[in-house]
Amino acid sequence: MQPFINIDLGGPAQPLLKVNHLLKYFRGGKGREVVQAVDDISFTVMKGETLGVVGESGCGKSTTARLLMQLLTQDSGELIFDGQGVGSSRLPLKAYRRQVQMVFQDSYASLNPRLTMEESIAFGQRVHGVSAREASEYARYLLAHVGLEPARFADRYPHALSGGQRQRVNIARALAMKPRLVILDEAVSALDKSVEAQVLQLLQDLKRTLELTYVFISHDLHVVRWLSDRILVMYLGEVVEIGPAEQLFTASAHPYTRALLSSMPSMDPENRTLTSPLSGDPPSPIAPPSGCRFHTRCPHAKAVCAEVKPRLEAVGEGHQSACLMAQPASPWHQSIPLKEVSHVGERLCPCARPAGRLSPRRTDHQRGQRGLL
Repeated sequence: MQPFINIDLGGPAQPLLKVNHLLKYFRGGKGREVVQAVDDISFTVMKGETLGVVGESGCGKSTTARLLMQLLTQDSGELIFDGQGVGSSRLPLKAYRRQVQMVFQDSYASLNPRLTMEESIAFGQRVHGVSAREASEYARYLLAHVGLEPARFADRYPHALSGGQRQRVNIARALAMKPRLVILDEAVSALDKSVEAQVLQLLQDLKRTLELTYVFISHDLHVVRWLSDRILVMYLGEVVEIGPAEQLFTASAHPYTRALLSSMPSMDPENRTLTSPLSGDPPSPIAPPSGCRFHTRCPHAKAVCAEVKPRLEAVGEGHQSACLMAQPASPWHQSIPLKEVSHVGERLCPCARPAGRLSPRRTDHQRGQRGLL
């Protein structure tokens, strides 16, 4: 029934996706302003893992996801998928996009209101030359696979489904191409908590049974910790830390990561957050600070932080940080206290914890006062 066959070219030790010096700037009217959305980032996604991506709103997470999906074209840098250059003669974009699929945050806007659920799921296969009968049969199989009875849901339109049901359809649509990598951009943030827990469990089950690899982007640190094997932290278009999930939560090296972790709500009433871990808004990506971009908000910043731009360096096994004071080989290395993250040992099931976001949502009135951010 499944017409697509994936071949593992490099074996389990070779990264499924390697990102090298990816850069994307957006230019404003008449070329005067340049937004440095993603600025020279490099990382790998290993086969079979879930890589969590976190950071404040506007740090470049969604732009990175669209670059990985090639919905946006990078200004410079390259993507290597299982040893093959994306867009090369060995791996054309059409072949790459078949193996990499994306699930978006807005489950309603990402579905065509004129197509039934069966038609939406089958559409990608039809584009890749699969017959209408085979594509429809597989679409119904996938609906059942994600917990939606085909007899009830195959002929429905998006408006007739709940948010959780629509997101299951989006997951089924992504799986229709038998991808190896699925990018989930805030895929559960718009769902009720009970529905969110069901979708998260579904994602875990699908990963295990279909041998998938995930890039999971979210503001919810509890969910990221529960789902991820490794976590990548972004700030103002740059990667500031990446490492194993548990190590990042218990021994994070970058002050920004620690500030994010300290924003997680604690279940202990004696351990309430009384002061904001970060002061002020992130600097503008149009004119980011020199040196370390976080130094304007960092409680441990020194004069050198405004002068020297830190690079990602090893601070432990599989753990990298872009902080001069955290890197053992740096001449400015010093021990930074861990008091900001004293409660992160509370590992909660995502269906039984309050929702924690990295930064508070602004009201419409506040947006009007401060301008569009």
